[in-house]
Amino acid sequence: MKTKIKKAQICAAIESYELNVEMASSYTPKMGDVGIFRVVMANSAALMDGNGVARHLFEEDIIMAAFGNRYATSQIEGYVPDVPTINCQLLGRGGVVGTVKSLNATLRNPPAELELLGYAVDTKGLVLNTINADQLTKFHPHKIKTKVILSIGTSMDSGKTTTAAYLCAGLKKNGHSAAYIKLTGTAFPKDARFCVDRGADMGIDFAHFGFPSTFLCSEQILLDLYQSLVDITVAEVNPEYIVMEIADGILQRETALLLNNSRFMQTVHQVIFSCGDSLGVQTGQDMLRQMGIQPFAISGLFTSSELLIQEVERICSTPVLRLTDLLEGTELPYLLEVQPSINVLRAVA
Repeated sequence: MKTKIKKAQICAAIESYELNVEMASSYTPKMGDVGIFRVVMANSAALMDGNGVARHLFEEDIIMAAFGNRYATSQIEGYVPDVPTINCQLLGRGGVVGTVKSLNATLRNPPAELELLGYAVDTKGLVLNTINADQLTKFHPHKIKTKVILSIGTSMDSGKTTTAAYLCAGLKKNGHSAAYIKLTGTAFPKDARFCVDRGADMGIDFAHFGFPSTFLCSEQILLDLYQSLVDITVAEVNPEYIVMEIADGILQRETALLLNNSRFMQTVHQVIFSCGDSLGVQTGQDMLRQMGIQPFAISGLFTSSELLIQEVERICSTPVLRLTDLLEGTELPYLLEVQPSINVLRAVA
């Protein structure tokens, strides 16, 4: 009886392959390389399949997943092995596999332990790879015509995705078309689907081009991904606004690369900044100011507390928007103002 393989979301496009078991102990993987793994310890893990369904994992399950890196401050730090490696961990439910370097101390369940059985190869014996970098369009700032609103935050779980989703909903409620893009992070369809469910005309992320994650990608790849994802949303729904989220916080490598890139910031219409607490607002705003960035509004997890809002409003003149404000379109007067970020002015000067 043929063993049923649970295929991860990031490997959804893999239709045919041969299994090379000899390479498991001799080949050093690259990001996006596809492997077949046996679940050694499930640790209550789940695997998202190509239909967006969370498949429970159990010991002795066989899965198809791809190697990738992960940067998640509240969960896992992990990397593609730099030597042939049999024992791996599931770094993300979208099907990202690597070796764990550190775990957040509050993480309830450790990642699933996996054994690499072999690599999925084509008829020529070459390892299959999920990444379609050759399909990317080269970045050109003057090609970005849609109004891009950048959703950034102090850290992971500061409220960036929720802010983006409600911003899309508010724009739609007030007669404006809006699409959502997640430019960086780890492959997992939840965020884009949440934004679409909340009202965005379209939701898409970097995994569309087969990237298991964007952690440690080059600056040029990030820019090309940006251009390519914008091109897709414009071709399909031609939105008036694109609300684009960059994962993790402003100190994270890829986020910092983009925020400090004047050509990238030249294409950004406005920035909204999400924070987890009141002190993070002041510290984050100071750092953004050093980058030449002035958010049009502040939102995020701290707005669930009226006391935290009061603390922020005593020290900060930037408008604070609750989720209800975003939903009702309170942000529209700020978005319609001609108020480019300082970085834009520097780029044009």
